Amino acid sequence: MIVVLHPGRSEEEIQRVASRVESLGLKAHVIVGTERTVVAAVGSQRRDDDREALERLDEVDKVVPILAPYKVASRETKPEPSVVQVRDLVFGGGHIGVVAGPCSVESEEQIIETAHRVKAAGATGLRGGAFKPRTSPYAFQGLKEEGLKLLAAARDETGLAVVTEVMTPEHVELVGKYADVLQIGARNMQNYHLLQAVGETKTPVLLKRGPSATMDEFLLAAEYVLDQGNQQVVLCERGVRTFESHTRFTLPLATVPYLQERTHLPIVIDPSHGTGIASLVPSMCRAAVAVGCDGLLLEVHPNPAEAVSDAAQTISPDTFATIMDECRKIAGVLGRTVDGQA
Repeated sequence: MIVVLHPGRSEEEIQRVASRVESLGLKAHVIVGTERTVVAAVGSQRRDDDREALERLDEVDKVVPILAPYKVASRETKPEPSVVQVRDLVFGGGHIGVVAGPCSVESEEQIIETAHRVKAAGATGLRGGAFKPRTSPYAFQGLKEEGLKLLAAARDETGLAVVTEVMTPEHVELVGKYADVLQIGARNMQNYHLLQAVGETKTPVLLKRGPSATMDEFLLAAEYVLDQGNQQVVLCERGVRTFESHTRFTLPLATVPYLQERTHLPIVIDPSHGTGIASLVPSMCRAAVAVGCDGLLLEVHPNPAEAVSDAAQTISPDTFATIMDECRKIAGVLGRTVDGQA
């Protein structure tokens, strides 16, 4: 249920309503909007008289059911789009946040050079894998904590927000010491213990869609994070598996407007994984901005051919700079901004 409060309620009054919700055996999520505050009452123990009990409170305007299976992520709960910001990286609110960097952190020289070059082109976030989930157990698995330290060093030099993947609940505290945004990879979209663990933090979360996940499954995965109290969730479309074989995955850009009708969470596009082909990345970036995405996640390496992982889909810093120039022009037509100035 959504408990809609009368305008101008004090913090004490809001907490009184939240406490009443919890006394009914439900979980209370306070969501402050631009015009009104609502309390999402979520749980499986709702009784017929719960709605009446809440409607009797002086602070409450009305109580309405949430029809979507995902409750806190739904536009029914929060009609206006959410904005997630950390450092200068902003997703939503007319801002297109751009996160760029290598698939894997390989060395200090590599990550520092990449950070400076993508920052110069206008990126506000730095991506890079320290812990790498690989299909083969013999493939490069990442530098682990040393990689995290190198990402932090690159942030110290450039000011870029660090976005990096966390793979297990046991690693959340460690990765959280270095990262500004915790990335949940596609393979872990339905790792519910991990989703709950990052939900217990205050660190923004970038959640990638699984390669076979439906929209409802994607949003319910986000709900796991939101349900633990972490409201800073960004969704990332990175392509799905289909019968097509001309690209690594099929990148459905219709995901953006579809999700914008159903959730208030920002939506990022990853054209690097979505195509798996470096030459297709610029076109898909332009298309993603045109369709209204809130951010881009790109793989950039100083020497793409020498990248330890995902070389085929990795672009050069020069190509990245061109993409940024083109995307700024498209965003400007739509009254939006690609954050960061070249």
